[in-house]
Amino acid sequence: MKFTLSWLKDHLDTDATLDQICERLTAIGLEVEDVDDKAAYKPFVIAKVLSAEKHPSADRLKVLMVDTGNGSPPVQVVCGAPNARAGLIGALARPGTYVPGLDVTLAVGNIRGVESHGMMCSEKELNISDSHDGIIDLPEDAPVGTPFATYAGLDDPMIEINLTPNRPDCTSVFGIARDLAASGLGTLKQPKPADFKIDGETLVSVTIDLDDQRLCPGFALRLVRGVRNGPSPVWMQTRLKAIGLRPINALVDITNYMTFDQGRPMHVFDAAKVAGNLTVRRAVEGEEILALDARTYRLTPNTVVIADDNGVESIGGIMGGEHSGCDENTTDVLIESALWDPINIAKSGRALGIITDARYRFERGVDPDYMMPGLDRTTQLVLDLCGGTAAEAKVEGFSGHTKKHVDFPFSEVKRLTGLNVSIEESRRILTSLGFEIVSGNDARSTVAVPSWRPDVDGKADLVEEVMRIHGVDQIRPEPIENLGAVNGRILTTLQVRTRTAKRALASRGMLEAVTWSFIPEDQAKLFGGGKPQLKLANPIAADMSDMRPSLLPGLLTAAQRNADKGLADVAIFEVSGTYEGDTPSEQRRVAGGVRRGTASLAGAGRLWSNAQKGGGKPVDVYDAKADALAVIEACGLPMSNVQVEQGGPSWYHPGRSGTIKMGPKVVLGHFGEFHPNTLASLDVSGALAGFEVYLDAMPEPKKKATRTKPALDLSPFQMVKRDFAFVVDKTVEAGALIKAATSADRKLITGVNVFDVFEGASVGEGRKSVAIEVLIQPTDKTLTDEDFEALTKKIVGNVEKATGGVLRA
Repeated sequence: MKFTLSWLKDHLDTDATLDQICERLTAIGLEVEDVDDKAAYKPFVIAKVLSAEKHPSADRLKVLMVDTGNGSPPVQVVCGAPNARAGLIGALARPGTYVPGLDVTLAVGNIRGVESHGMMCSEKELNISDSHDGIIDLPEDAPVGTPFATYAGLDDPMIEINLTPNRPDCTSVFGIARDLAASGLGTLKQPKPADFKIDGETLVSVTIDLDDQRLCPGFALRLVRGVRNGPSPVWMQTRLKAIGLRPINALVDITNYMTFDQGRPMHVFDAAKVAGNLTVRRAVEGEEILALDARTYRLTPNTVVIADDNGVESIGGIMGGEHSGCDENTTDVLIESALWDPINIAKSGRALGIITDARYRFERGVDPDYMMPGLDRTTQLVLDLCGGTAAEAKVEGFSGHTKKHVDFPFSEVKRLTGLNVSIEESRRILTSLGFEIVSGNDARSTVAVPSWRPDVDGKADLVEEVMRIHGVDQIRPEPIENLGAVNGRILTTLQVRTRTAKRALASRGMLEAVTWSFIPEDQAKLFGGGKPQLKLANPIAADMSDMRPSLLPGLLTAAQRNADKGLADVAIFEVSGTYEGDTPSEQRRVAGGVRRGTASLAGAGRLWSNAQKGGGKPVDVYDAKADALAVIEACGLPMSNVQVEQGGPSWYHPGRSGTIKMGPKVVLGHFGEFHPNTLASLDVSGALAGFEVYLDAMPEPKKKATRTKPALDLSPFQMVKRDFAFVVDKTVEAGALIKAATSADRKLITGVNVFDVFEGASVGEGRKSVAIEVLIQPTDKTLTDEDFEALTKKIVGNVEKATGGVLRA
């Protein structure tokens, strides 16, 4: 929102300086984003050309002697303007002056052998207009030697504030002045009511033909006959130019002026170009309109339009049509002042790609009670600037505005902000902002919300009004009360595990990546997604159409992009959300990772030292398994209950992948090398292994009676290791052997490790020998030979029963 200082003072009687005004604007929540104090125009002075002689070496140049009016000798200026002549009074720029229209700083020049000590400026060179036909030609009574900016009104500072979407009342200069007056920076000047004579009726009628009355809650129309549509006054053009608007003609400039001055977008139709009566309706599918920006828009039934017998004449609340626009031949106009649904305006404007000052205000909500006063004010300006006679207005659909009432305990100010604001001060602030104290007592009142504040709904909003006007800077920092007790845990289990998983994977040499939550549809289907409810209604790009069902597509393509840039050995991970449906319960928290090339835990690359440590070989399923189990262990799950089964989802290699479970039903994750078809579909190549662990699938830890760690209980007896070699079918998994051996005696057996696998003719066709090491830890006595014999028989029996394996001879 832009405005000039003089424009603001039209509505605010104040002696405050520019700096004070800007400081107060930011303090009350209207953050000042930019201030142009027009200092760039200060060096330009009004000067008079005393003589204009032909340049000795150039036919189109003249050598001017210019009087600067300060009593000093005339200065010599070389000028090529066709209107340069003796006696002309214009704007002079001396050496050292920055010329905004040229974006240069002047120096003493030498033009064809003649020195030039400055330049006489055109309007374009001063960014006043696009005119560059000649230098500025001022009237004879222009005061020579005085600043040109003061004479031309170019020294009026421009202020730009950054409005939040909830403040539609401050999309007008008057609304900003009202806030400043409420803060004590001046007195608000109440506008005079419009006063003009009514002559005749508005012959054009309006019909609102909508299935939802909220789309157009009111429509007012007035005919003004006999107008003369020429240029708008200089003061109006100057203000519009200052805020970046191009003056067009008086009628159009009046509507633009009302938009910024009062926050009330208006529209004028050339009455002679309107066929029959007007109808407010939904557009017909495929209807088109040539708008005022000279572009043709294809409309849908979601767009509300104003139409006549010829078709669509205006996109309601957004932009008018070229056909019924006003030009220099316009003599009769129809002035429109209507109300539109903010949500529909926002959706229609976004769908059509139209951004206008009218849309900006209507989608935030304009003052409904100002519909008729806005029409009268606009009519007054048209009559004052263009002449004519005004007819009686026609109003359709408007049933008046019902003010919201808020029950407001004044103690809420102290409770929510900590400010000690008296009840009298709170009442003063609210009433100065336009709120009305309807009823109540000293402690509690019912407050009526003004029609221009659609953002105020409850007592917290009223507290905010009191706080920002009283002064946010008055809030003093206070230490948090010391409760004298140890605080409980703040983070949830899932938040703790998210952080723990990130630390665990980072400690394993992996780098954290952040990939898009949106992926192409073919990738989503490849990883079990692609459901219709997970498609984006408005994707930011064509290849980001679906919510991701897995972290792996993003990680795999990220690894490939690194490889394409020469970084073939990468290990990356991400802990984030995946989506199995469009409900909260179907969003998962997943820790996923991918290793490529030789980026194993032991080290990457071809260095001989890495090879000695077991590194330098391509990553495989065991690297992914180790990463996945490291995450689960870091999250605090008992690893003795974790089981690994062969095979995984279709995007993994069927013989080089696994599924991690806790019990028969709870799936904790998957790991493995990737299926060649998966890599080909993603256009990814190389040795790749990855995993995904579902953090939200892990059961909650059991609550302990105390947070104190138990005493360290070490057995005084020596641990014993016993080795067993079992011959089993090649299809038997090592995990089944480990599980069977562990279950022989869970108190004595503290661990089982596989240390050898052998296949050969000596163990039989289709068979293999698996050697395991069993760790036995006595706790209450030293075991005898008989105890070991009994335990051995139990281990062998369990393995034979579970896997069919027999001791190798």
